[in-house]
Amino acid sequence: MTTSEQNLASGPGWHVSDVVCTAGAGDRPFEEEHRTYCVAAVTSGTFRYRTRQGMAMLAPGAILLGNPGACYECGHEHGAGDRCLSFHFAPAYMEGIVAEVPGARRLGFAAPRLPPLPVLAPLLAEAEAARETADSDAFEDLGLRIAGAVVAAATGSLRARRPPSRRDQKRVAEAVRLIELEADRPLSLTELADGTATSPYHFLRTFRQVAGMTPYQFLLKTRLHRAAVRLRMSNDAISAIAFEAGFNDLSTFNRRFRRVMGEAPGAYRARRRVS
Repeated sequence: MTTSEQNLASGPGWHVSDVVCTAGAGDRPFEEEHRTYCVAAVTSGTFRYRTRQGMAMLAPGAILLGNPGACYECGHEHGAGDRCLSFHFAPAYMEGIVAEVPGARRLGFAAPRLPPLPVLAPLLAEAEAARETADSDAFEDLGLRIAGAVVAAATGSLRARRPPSRRDQKRVAEAVRLIELEADRPLSLTELADGTATSPYHFLRTFRQVAGMTPYQFLLKTRLHRAAVRLRMSNDAISAIAFEAGFNDLSTFNRRFRRVMGEAPGAYRARRRVS
């Protein structure tokens, strides 16, 4: 096999995988079938992609688009190998996303790909960083944001958003309170959205408008803040503080703490003694 696929994260109606292909010019193009809606971000290499929507050459930054039931063929006549972050969405899940994108009325992609677009660049950088740091919890947010941005770009419906309604602001406030109360346990985007009786994509979009960050980013911020306070106030082991704050392992906590606070937890605590 010239292609390997590693599942990075999954949930009801979606999953994301890291797909690495080592095929070269001497290998015959292979044909497969999309089983779900596919939004695959090319992170390295180039390849030719042919499906019923047409044929396109894909390079880093481009987005491969696939519809359920559509056969497709990939070839590497111009160079060996490629790597993609491949997001897959069940039809009902994608239907919920399309319904929330202004101006997007058609379920299904009419083109085989999107070229590299500036509007997608920050999201793709976040997704690649999540893959490299094994941040599997980030992919539920990222998958929805990428799918929504891709649907908007593919339908030409990128436009200014309406201000959130009072009802939406109330929903976000309720979700914020839930995160504050239960930040030490796993909280999925789906669970938070269910609590507000909205679709995950609508909830994510509204939360970002109201809170200025995604629910996952707010959850991380809350956990790190509480850990920082405890580091200042107690002599408990750093590992115990990390686990009680909701982090599954110490290395992940150390990495994220350093990224946000600018120094390792031990150094942060040590400054308390000389302040």
